[in-house]
Amino acid sequence: MLKRSVFALALALAAATVAALTGCSAGSAADDGKVRVVASTNVYGDIASTIAGNAVEVTALMSDPAQDPHSFEASAQSQLAVSKADILIENGGGYDDFMNTLRTGSKNTKATVLNVVDVSGRNAGGGELNEHVWYDFPTIQKFTTALTDALSKADPAQKATFAKNAAAFSGKLAALQAREAELKAQYAGEGVAITEPVPLYLLEASGLVNKTPEKFSAAIEAGTDVSPLVLQQTLALFSGHRVRLLAYNEQTSGPETDRVRAAAAAAGIPVVPVTETLPKGKDYVSWMNANLDAVGAALAK
Repeated sequence: MLKRSVFALALALAAATVAALTGCSAGSAADDGKVRVVASTNVYGDIASTIAGNAVEVTALMSDPAQDPHSFEASAQSQLAVSKADILIENGGGYDDFMNTLRTGSKNTKATVLNVVDVSGRNAGGGELNEHVWYDFPTIQKFTTALTDALSKADPAQKATFAKNAAAFSGKLAALQAREAELKAQYAGEGVAITEPVPLYLLEASGLVNKTPEKFSAAIEAGTDVSPLVLQQTLALFSGHRVRLLAYNEQTSGPETDRVRAAAAAAGIPVVPVTETLPKGKDYVSWMNANLDAVGAALAK
């Protein structure tokens, strides 16, 4: 489970904020005629901007690449943006529950809500759901289709533009999937380790096998202590050279992940840094290409 307690906003404060700050009805289009899109993170905000172009006003609530996303606290400005949105994009799966709180507090019942986990069709399947679906290119393709439909409904005059931009973006997604297939053809079955399941969809699509004890990554993601036995089992992956790389979430760290990273370095096993939000200066496609470059380079060592 994620460190979710920090996501909550008091509903009373949310309602008061909207009453104080907004004088227009919720879910209405911007005064300049542009559709307003609010996304929980800059990942989805970037994709929305790519498809919508200049025809839509896009706001991303989480955008600081140096911030632990699990510690994000929505502000009054976030509340106001949600209250005026025509389209709301949330990851779902428990990742950004603050969006539900903001939407409830804003009383915005007119906005179209796109929940990407729901769009993906993925479920826990008897286990723990990996909610980091933006690392899953088939999911992003489904989301692209859903977003294009929502944008076209909100602004029919721009439908052709949205469709053209979506087709170009879909072509780039297909190229990313082709790169995964190339890695899979060369490295299928190779073991890898992770600190959290953030990049797991990408790694698995590349044919790689996660060897990390499930209790280790679950504890790190939940912000709880790792038992000494599980930590030793994880460290043994590196001393025993049972994995080809460590995918390390740069946006969350602690004593256990520091020890794991040090163990990988001591064993000469490459560390591939990953993030949950867009790094500065990257768009979604260039970011994912860089992730695939890093994985490929690590495997080639």
